[in-house]
Amino acid sequence: MDKRYNIEYLPIAEEDLSNIIHYIMLDNPEAALLMADKLDRSISTLELFPNSGTVPKDIRLQTLNYRMLMVESYLVFYVVLDNVVEIRRILHGKRKYNFLL
Repeated sequence: MDKRYNIEYLPIAEEDLSNIIHYIMLDNPEAALLMADKLDRSISTLELFPNSGTVPKDIRLQTLNYRMLMVESYLVFYVVLDNVVEIRRILHGKRKYNFLL
């Protein structure tokens, strides 16, 4: 059987996710639920394929072993630690992120 990794969210990543869904829900509740589902499905793939995300171009993030998933216009930043995939931030792709991580 394939090794499964546990997915854990830092509190700031949970807040990011909540803010994203809340923001979308203001305009379109159905779209918010769809985005929540897309993010959940994409992040869930990391349980079996933790290194499937791309390595960021930012040298500092590379040094810190960050990886990222792109889910529509959002970036999910994470690191793999032993048997844990730690979700650190979920940010809009147009946002400057290097100072946030």
